[in-house]
Amino acid sequence: MIPFTKAHACGNDFLIVTEDDASGYNWVELTRRLCSRTTGIGADGVEFFAWTGPKSGRIRLHNADGSIAEISGNGTRCVAAWMAHVIRAQPGELLEISTDAGLRVCQINSLSASAGFTVEVTTGMGIPAFQPRTVTIAVGMRVVGIEVSTGNPHFVIIVDNPDFTVAGKAWQAIGAEVCVHSDFPQQTNVEFVYILSPEQIEIRIFERGVGPTSSSGTGTSASATAARAFMGCRTPLTVLAPGGVQTVHWEGPGAELRLTGPATLIARGEAFYA
Repeated sequence: MIPFTKAHACGNDFLIVTEDDASGYNWVELTRRLCSRTTGIGADGVEFFAWTGPKSGRIRLHNADGSIAEISGNGTRCVAAWMAHVIRAQPGELLEISTDAGLRVCQINSLSASAGFTVEVTTGMGIPAFQPRTVTIAVGMRVVGIEVSTGNPHFVIIVDNPDFTVAGKAWQAIGAEVCVHSDFPQQTNVEFVYILSPEQIEIRIFERGVGPTSSSGTGTSASATAARAFMGCRTPLTVLAPGGVQTVHWEGPGAELRLTGPATLIARGEAFYA
């Protein structure tokens, strides 16, 4: 039996499993089975967790397909909510979480038990790096975007329509091609950004190792970076995704980006696993 906690951040859902409970198992296969929507618990990924101190821990993220990802902003926030529940953290407390993309410090802003156990968290997401990039996909179509690193890779495409189409092609189709493009040997996450105002954008996400997702913390951060750096958007910037709203504070190049949003613990239990 594998004990787990399930959590979501704006509909982006994760399973939290301690490294002790996962010891001796193949984490790739374990992740695939647990994340299956029809034969498992169902999730976008598994965060394997180990405590490193009273208010600190280490996580290793596997996407739903079993592949390893450097970091998930939403997954990290889900782990922060779980840690806050376990140690009974109070608003204002800081939790440190080590990821494969570096240390992330999460501030607990508020806690609520009105609908599950929901925590609002502000996470330091590091200093984003970015540059314009063009990739050529099928039939010679050139896709112009911004390559952004938030500890993991992103390709952000600014669109001019609320359907998020690119040259008449659905964003899901474009995302699927760009994600596995040979220009990105480790694959890349792909975001599509529609500017609503200088203070607000809407996005769609094609996540590496998962596919279309309702939300992404690093994707939100990357989208905000591109919108601020190239489209004249302001900080704080509200980012709307199908799963909900997050807020990004970023003063510009050289500054750390801060991401604020909710995370909710949904359930805990045990999964049969032989």
